[in-house]
Order: sequence, then C-alpha cells, then structure tokens
Amino acid sequence: MLPESVAMTPLATGERKQCTVCIFGTGDFGRSLGLRLLQAGYEVVFGSRDPKNRALLPKGSKVMTHTEAARTAQVIFIAVERDHYEFLTSLTPALEGKVLVDISNNLKRGQFPQSNAEYLSSLVPGASVVKGFNTVSAWALQSGALDASRQVLLCGDDPQAKQAVVNIAHSLGLTAQDRGSLRAAGEVEDIPLQLFPLWRLPLWIATGLIAFFFFYLLIRDVIYAYATDGKDISFRIMISLANKVFPIVSLIMLALCYLPSVLAAILQLYHGTKYRRFPDWLDRWMLCRKQLGLVALALAFLHVLYTLVIPIRYYVRYRIAAGTIAQIKENTTKPFDNTMAWRTDSYYALGMLGFGLYVLLGITSLPSVSNVLNWREFRFIQSKLGHVTFNFLSPQSKLGHVTLLFCTAHTFLYGWNKFLRASSYKWWTPPGYMLSLVVPCVVLVSRLILIVPCVDNTVTRIRQGWERPEVKGGSQSNGGAQHPLMP
Repeated sequence: MLPESVAMTPLATGERKQCTVCIFGTGDFGRSLGLRLLQAGYEVVFGSRDPKNRALLPKGSKVMTHTEAARTAQVIFIAVERDHYEFLTSLTPALEGKVLVDISNNLKRGQFPQSNAEYLSSLVPGASVVKGFNTVSAWALQSGALDASRQVLLCGDDPQAKQAVVNIAHSLGLTAQDRGSLRAAGEVEDIPLQLFPLWRLPLWIATGLIAFFFFYLLIRDVIYAYATDGKDISFRIMISLANKVFPIVSLIMLALCYLPSVLAAILQLYHGTKYRRFPDWLDRWMLCRKQLGLVALALAFLHVLYTLVIPIRYYVRYRIAAGTIAQIKENTTKPFDNTMAWRTDSYYALGMLGFGLYVLLGITSLPSVSNVLNWREFRFIQSKLGHVTFNFLSPQSKLGHVTLLFCTAHTFLYGWNKFLRASSYKWWTPPGYMLSLVVPCVVLVSRLILIVPCVDNTVTRIRQGWERPEVKGGSQSNGGAQHPLMP
C-alpha cells in the first residue's frame, strides 16, 4: 500500500491541475504521452540520460536527470525497453514509494519467462508497479484516440496506485479497465501481439468455402464439359467461375452471422434459463459475427464488380453477335417472354436491394462509424429499419435478416426451375447455388419459428430473467456474462 501522504495526493484523489507526472524515456511514445499530459493540464518532467537534448520534447515540458526527475513526481511512466531497466536499480532510493507505470511490450509471446512489469517490480521492490498504457499506441495519443484505441488495460497489486493511473487515463479522455493483480501483466503484454484474433475464424471459413466451391464448380463446369463433350471452356475460370464462387460464399457467410443467435435461442429454450453458459465454440462464434459479416460484404462487392464487366466480355459479345446473325440468316425472331422478363427484373431488383442493405449493415458495423452512433441510432438502423422494410416480421427482426431474405430470394430467382432439369445435375451433383441455399434457408425457417408469438414470448421472458420452475433452483446463476443475442 502507498503511504498515507502518497494516498492523499491529488493524483490519487482525481485532481490533476498543476500536478507533475514524470516520464523516463524520450522516444515516440514518451513524447506523445507528454504532449497529451500537457494538454490535459499536467506538468511534465522527462528523465533523460542527456538532459541537454530537449529539441524533440513537447514545448512546456522539463527535462532533468533521472534522479532529479524522479523526485518531482509521484507517478513515473517507464517508457524504455526492458533491456535498459537495469539503470533503475541505482535509483532505488529516489523511487521508494513511487508509482511506476510500465508501458513496455515485447516482440513476441513468451520472449521472457517473467513479465516485464513483474521484472520491474523485482528490480525496484520499494515502488508500486502498475502495468498499463501498453495497448495504446503513440499515434493514438497524437490523434486524440480517434481510432477506437480508447481503452487502457491496467493491472497491479496496489489499489491506490492503480487508481492514480486510472485518474490519469480519464484525464486524457481514455477509458480504463482493471485486469487484476500484477500476475495478469503477462496477459496484458500479449494483447498488442495478437494478430487480428477475431478475424482468424472468419478468414479461415471464407478460405475453406472459396476453395471448396472453386474446385466443386471447376469439376462441374469446366472438367465435365471437357470430359463429356471435348470442349475447352477453361477461359471461364477467370470471370464466370469466380462470379459463381463469390456470391455463394458471401450468402453462406451472411447466414452464418445469424445462425448462432438462432442456436443460442434454442439452447435457452431447451434449458429454460439464460443463466447457463453457452458452449465455448458458440461463444467464439458469436464474438466474430461482425467479422463474418464484413468478409461476406467484401465478397458481395467482388460479385457486383464481376457482374458489371459481363457485357464487355469477349465471350458474351461473341454469343450475342452469333445469335443475332443466326436469327437474320434464318429470318426468325425469338418471341418476347413476359415470364422471363418478370423473372430477370425481379432477380436484379432483389439483388440491388439486398446489396444496398448489405452495404448499410457493413457501414454501421465499422468501428469508425459505430463509434459516432448512439445506441438508439444504431438500434434504429440495425433493427427498426428492418421492421419498417418488412412490417409483417416481428418487431425484433433485424435489418440483417431482411438482407438475408432479399439475397436468398435473389438466389432462388437465379435458379428458378433449373433444379427440375436433369441436365443441371452433372455427374449427379447439385448446382452450386442449391448448396448455397441450405444454411440461409435453415436460418430463415428457424427465425420464422422463433417469432411465432408463443415461442417469441417465452424467449423474451427468459432473456428478461424468467426461469422455468424445474431449473430455477439448480441454474448456474454465476455462469458468466452472456453475449447479447441477435433477435
């Protein structure tokens, strides 16, 4: 614990005007942090090996030797690499009772057997070490944390020392999250080393589906034509084949965004309570739904771009010209098919509407956009707008389900009556579009069942805390926080 004189300092009580904060290190992060602290009303003192070198430091700050700087402030940010911590041992008397904020990171996980913060604590046992600010970049400090890097994760063994750091974070417009004792420092230090942790599963799913459907359609369209008729249509791989794979995978991944909420609702109905943890695989699935949707949107964009180039393709222009010349030679004209006109226009209309809603969903899912929307605005776009578009659906229906409905109908119109033709089942395999409809249809049918009033009312009551009588006594009321379900 900090001494009583330290505990009652302005930093510990939340005041900040004219308080002094010390920074050891004059690198990019140290200078950026010093500038933000000056803007927040603090006095900033830098501790440097060469106090004369102040050209790059923020205007208004002071620079002293490490010993002199340590005596001026109660909170000291250690903005130096772990390899240079040894010089702190010679400053032990000056650092006695101080709060040392370790902001260092490593180059790779498991680089050292002991976390940097714990190592620092062993070097200066008389100080209170707090791990924090290592998840905020120098760029985020310079730009005012407008890139969604607003959260400061911190841990330490001294509650009052952590509160002093929390107060500084709040003064800089950042949010702070206490991750526990200093034993959690290793976990906090590993966070910046994670490479798109929530994107791995969506990217693996997208890669697997693209590879599967590419080779599946390659066998059905290209290899089949060569094996049975001797035709070489391998040129279709570049545009035609790709323009089948992308929309198929996009539709499946869009459906995968909403399938976990259906499964979660079914589990809650089955258990009769919301106080039971979801399986780990479902929990991870629900955490990456936004990433699944953004990858699906990217594939939908590719589908649109590939579709736009169809009229200028050599193969298409050749087919149109050949068909026109054949009609002229035969002096015949194909009659106008009103049914086909309705089908194609509806097909394109649903595709454009679905893609427009797709884009709206994607835009509101971007952190840079969602951060400027309040909860009511976000809920209106994601939920109420979907209800206005299709007012026969439950008020809880989301815009994503309407998007999924439009895109699924778009695919149905693409297939039309092809499933009735024996020629569509090459080598007894179904067309790719039929496979793409399986997951979306499961989601939409399940959603229709869940919005039946008797089922919907039960799910709503469960989510509001009601429990089935036979499970009320033995439910896992401390089973942990659940993710909000997509209605």
